[in-house]
Order: sequence, then structure tokens, then C-alpha cells
Amino acid sequence: MKLQLKRPLAFFDLETTGTNIGADRIVEISVIKLNPDGSEDVKTWRIHPGIPIPLESSLVHGIYDEHIKDEKRFHDLGQEIADFIHDSDLAGYNSNKFDIPMLMEEFLRAGVQFDLDSRHFVDVQNIFHQMEQRTLKAAYQFYCDKQIVNAHSAEADTRATMEVLLAQIERYENQEWEDKKGNKSIPVVGDVEALHKFTNLSRPVDFAGRMVYNEQGEELINFGKHKGKRVEDVFNVEPSYYSWMMQGDFPLYTKRKLEEIYKRWNAKKAAERQQARPAQQTQAPAQQQQQAPRPAFQNNSPKSSPQLNQQPYKKKEEPAKPVDDDMLAQLAMKFKKG
Repeated sequence: MKLQLKRPLAFFDLETTGTNIGADRIVEISVIKLNPDGSEDVKTWRIHPGIPIPLESSLVHGIYDEHIKDEKRFHDLGQEIADFIHDSDLAGYNSNKFDIPMLMEEFLRAGVQFDLDSRHFVDVQNIFHQMEQRTLKAAYQFYCDKQIVNAHSAEADTRATMEVLLAQIERYENQEWEDKKGNKSIPVVGDVEALHKFTNLSRPVDFAGRMVYNEQGEELINFGKHKGKRVEDVFNVEPSYYSWMMQGDFPLYTKRKLEEIYKRWNAKKAAERQQARPAQQTQAPAQQQQQAPRPAFQNNSPKSSPQLNQQPYKKKEEPAKPVDDDMLAQLAMKFKKG
């Protein structure tokens, strides 16, 4: 069984200043573009990272500061690299966790437009680890019965990766595999879309794995105190979490995907407010009609009448009665001396 391609599949490998996706830089990238007709296009770029290469990294890949001091920066080469692989699906070894997010970080930093949403990604390491669980060197020996010459050079590792995938397709033709839930399938086939699904079982949203998809295709936080919660639910209870992530030490591609979710969530909230507004407007006149007019003031009590309360209360005066014998007798009794 041969690998059946509907469009080019670009195998690529990076050599970098380190493994921190947000802080480190690419010093070499090699791409072997396998075309549907079986032909290959190969390109390798040495890149000045703009920062010193740590000695421990140089000891791994053999690229030292003096080797790249006259090379162009990624800002100057990014568009050329993007143009070379713009029509391709992507493949690599541990590429989903490292090479793709690292490459996207450089593209975003350089302002180069490169869309990942419409592409398939085949991580050869995932096939290997899930079927055999070894390293690239062991994989090359196991599948191809060869030793990698010039190991840790970008092109040698890239070619080994391509040959391992082709050998995996031959080796696992019609071989059944069982997932953790007991579901059985034949996942390693000569179809890039099927390989994409098999090598992306964790369903990451952002490659760095800070967010993942659940079975319903909803984005979940995959770290920290909100791990396992829907991203939109986190925004509902803690809107400031978005700002915290956007200002934090997260890869730019993670922030881009988070921003997409945040904009979608904001649009939903705005639509909900818009739908609620007409209902409130129609409810207000109805409430005004239901309110009965206040009755005219009828209580003549001086204490309850606002009009009477405005003036001090005066006792009604009556005309004086004429003095009679009874009044004189009462006065005499009152002032009678003992």
C-alpha cells in the first residue's frame, strides 16, 4: 500500500536554540515536499535567530553562532518558507507538540500569514509511540533497518522521518489497533486525513496543548485550576481569565486561538443582550398601563393632609358665653377661703 496524496505532504524538521516555544528561535529548517506524483522538492534554510545559541543546543545539532552570523533573520525568510509549503499538509516527528507550534510562533512574530485550519497534520512519532513506543533513531532502525547518517542535522532527520512513515504504512497495512475505550480500527492507512486523525488523538486546539477539544468539539482548558472546563464557561464565571492568559507567557498561537474563542463568546453575549432588549421595551409600556392612577386626596385629617400640614394648626375659637349665677357660684367655691 502506497501513501495516497491529494496534495503535497511537507515533511519538515527544525533545529532551534532550545525547547521553549515562546522564547527560543529557529536556526535551521529543512523541508521535503512529497508531491502527489511521487516527486520531491527539498529546501533547507539556515536562519540567524537574533539571540545567542546556547552551547548545550549547539552540541546537539552542531550549529554554532559563527555558522549563522551572516544568515538572514526569520523575519526576512518567513514569507519564502510559507510560500513553499502553502499548498501542503504537514508531517514531522513530534511535530504536533514542537515543530508546528514553534514554526507558527515564528510566522506570527514575523507577521506572516499562514493558515493551519484547512491542513492535515501527521505526527510520525505518535504513530510510532502508539504502535511501538520508541525513539526516531530506533524507529529508523526498526522500520527501515538503517542507521541515520548525520543524525540531528535537519535534512537527515527529515528524510529519516519521511522514510519511517512510508515504512509504517507498509508494515501496518490491515493491522488492527485498539484504543483505551476498547474501540478497534485499522488506523495506519495510506490516507493523510486518516493519519491526521490517528496522530491527533489528544485533539489539541493550539498544538501546545493548553486547550483541547472534547467529544462534542468544544474547547476545554487543559491546565491549571480550570482544567477540564469549557473555555466559554470559564469566561462566564471569570472573564479576567482571558486577560491573564493573553498577558501571560503562552505561545502566540495559543493566544490567537484563545482570542478566536473569546470573540465568539462575546458575539454570543451581545446577541443575547440584543434579544433581551426588545422584550424589556415592550414590557415597560404594559407595566405603565397596569399602574392605576393615584386617587385624589380625600382624608380631611390635619395630620395626613399635605395641604393642611403646610400651615400650623389653630384651635377653632367660639364666642364668649355671658356670665350667669352658676359661673359666679363656681368662682366663689374656687377661691373660697377656709
